[in-house]
Amino acid sequence: MSLLLAPWTRLSLLVVLLVAAGVCVLLYEPQRILSEGWPPGLPVGVAVLLFAAAYGVCAAAFVPRPLLNLAAGAVFGSQFGLAAAVGGTVLGAGIAFGLGRIMGQEALRPHLRGRWLQAADGQLSRHGFRSMIAVRLFPGVPFAVANYCASVSRCGWVPFLSATALGVVPNTAAYVIAGANASSPGSPAFLVSFGFIVVSVTAAGAVAWRKRHRLAPPRIHEAAYEGTPQHPPVVTGASHGP
Repeated sequence: MSLLLAPWTRLSLLVVLLVAAGVCVLLYEPQRILSEGWPPGLPVGVAVLLFAAAYGVCAAAFVPRPLLNLAAGAVFGSQFGLAAAVGGTVLGAGIAFGLGRIMGQEALRPHLRGRWLQAADGQLSRHGFRSMIAVRLFPGVPFAVANYCASVSRCGWVPFLSATALGVVPNTAAYVIAGANASSPGSPAFLVSFGFIVVSVTAAGAVAWRKRHRLAPPRIHEAAYEGTPQHPPVVTGASHGP
């Protein structure tokens, strides 16, 4: 029993679970099931709740959120689709955060020794809401990766989930509206939503390109210079003149 509760045993089980989920996503493509719609006699409220639940499970299992958001818009339209997509996003984030917190945090936290890892952990631990808002608004950060990385930090549940619910609205709304108007790609709503998606992705790429030098290793001559010990000047008592 103690072996099953060991931190590295739980982490190994989490890795196996995530790999199995990723394989299932590649083989069965569950987003297609969501895009097929619901039985006609099912009430809209119940259908939205069921869709949000399925969305959350799929999002935690690495199904790309843009596909799920497009499916939500295609099935329910803009308003109900946005509610289903945001609800499913929060649920999926909570599932991933809980799995990472319970099964991986204890094993991984002692190994957060890199400069970038410690900086990210400090930001999430001290400024959880503000940091997660920035992560959710930045479309270049993968959703599932952000969830499992945040679970290793000391970020609280309330800041994590509330920042997720607020931060994903702009980008999610753009995809949902695009999915709701996919049958009329020349409509103003589709063009505006598609333009927002293109601008946000382009901006994310530009920011990542500008920040790339921070992740680059130091130059050889700079590293050699920094590693050379500096000796104080030698002062002698010899006279230099009359």
